[in-house]
Parts: sequence; structure tokens; C-alpha cells
Amino acid sequence: MSQPNFKVTPDLHTSKGNRFANYIIDLIVFLAIGYGLFFLIIYLCYTFLDDATPVDTFLDNLENINGLVDRLVTGTILALCYFTTETLLKGRSIGKFVTKTIVIKEDGSNPNNIDYLKRSFSRIIPFEAFSFLGAEGRGWHDTISKTYVVDIDKLKERLDSQNSLDQIGVPQKDF
Repeated sequence: MSQPNFKVTPDLHTSKGNRFANYIIDLIVFLAIGYGLFFLIIYLCYTFLDDATPVDTFLDNLENINGLVDRLVTGTILALCYFTTETLLKGRSIGKFVTKTIVIKEDGSNPNNIDYLKRSFSRIIPFEAFSFLGAEGRGWHDTISKTYVVDIDKLKERLDSQNSLDQIGVPQKDF
């Protein structure tokens, strides 16, 4: 998808409202899946284990976990969810599907796995979720990974326009 003369400009950036919607939708989806799996595993353990003492001990320890450890574990799990989703769905998450946005690099190409890893794990930085509220509308996870969240329709329009301009003067083949 990389274009030789393409560069992401601010007019392609998605709105802060879309960024916020992406965050909320993704968080709800990840939490619903996470809690669902957690409760399913606990239910299966209590159903099929003769002695559920280890499960009780685990749940007691989980209830009394240190706040910093809790934040680090939760942040790591969420980062892995974002990494998996954006990698498998090629720059999109459930929230990005809803808002019709996508993650790209400055030249219009798809980010690689390292870029997605940087994006995902930089979300653990405290208050990072609010960093996109700045003037430029890019979050720290965008600037650290050198990626942009853009509107798909605007991106397609720009790419079509650029391709049309690039075809000027090029002889057409008759079929």
C-alpha cells in the first residue's frame, strides 16, 4: 500500500471523537471477553475439579494483589489484546471497524509487528489514554511507533486522487 510520494497530512487524521470512541469500544470488548473467559475458566474449575482449594487460594490472592502489580498485569494484558487485534486485523481493532479508521505509517504503508508492539505496550504509560487530546490529536502510542490513525474513506480518496495524477501522461494499454 506504500505510495512513492504519499505522506499522511493532518486532514487525513481521524477526529478526537473517533479516537475516544475507539478507546471506549475496544476497552468494553476486551473487558467483556476477558471477564467472560475468566468466569468460564473459574466455572469449569469448580465444576470438574474434585478439590477446588487451589482455585480458592488463587482467587483470594487475586483479591489482595498489590495495586502496582495489578496495573502492570492489567496493562500488559490489554497491550497484548491490542497487539493481537491490530496485527491480525491489519491495523484495525473492533473500535476502528466501527469508526471506519485504520492505523498506517507516514508513507501510507501498513505498520509491521514491531510498530504494533510499540503502539500496544506504550499504552501502559500512565495517562497515555488522554495524550491524543493534544493539539495534533496523536497519542503517545502513535508518536512512539511513528504511526497515524486515519479515516479510511479520506485515505482511499487521497490514494485514488494521487493514482489518477500519477497516470497523467502514461500511455494506456488497449485490451
